[in-house]
Amino acid sequence: MVSYANMKLKVDTSTKTVDLGNNVSIEILKYLPIEEKSNLIEITLQKAFENGIYNPIKLDMYFSLYLVYLYSNFSFTDKQREDEEKLYDTLKSNGILDKIIDAIDDNEYNDLYTMLVETEDKKMEYRKSLIGLVNELANSVSENADALKEIADKFQPEKFQNVIDFAQAANGNRPIE
Repeated sequence: MVSYANMKLKVDTSTKTVDLGNNVSIEILKYLPIEEKSNLIEITLQKAFENGIYNPIKLDMYFSLYLVYLYSNFSFTDKQREDEEKLYDTLKSNGILDKIIDAIDDNEYNDLYTMLVETEDKKMEYRKSLIGLVNELANSVSENADALKEIADKFQPEKFQNVIDFAQAANGNRPIE
């Protein structure tokens, strides 16, 4: 039997150098640890979720940007990362994004992309399920509970006397209950 401890294995942190032109080179990780892969997929999905669906353009944009952020040693200021659409457009239109993504191992990239698509499908499937709908409704109600309470507390029926009078007249002058 072979002992795992005796093998002295470590996570592969080796890199590949990519020339971006203008005497600028960056390093690309050959392997990204699983926790960071999971974070990449989750943040991509979270940021691309709009109006109850995953926006495919935003999915592509965020997936690509997070590949750059996590696989390369390319650094960005907080200010530069504030407008990620502009950052994506700049990197894409100058060919930098494609050079970085092309440098990522094909198996690594394909596995990540497959995980992204599968997670997206599972999340949408869950959202469509009865349990998902109930959870979403419960979250929505709890998020809006304070606002609803404030409206209810401020509601003054006497300010709506004209509406009440009209409703009574339309009801044959019977009281509205």
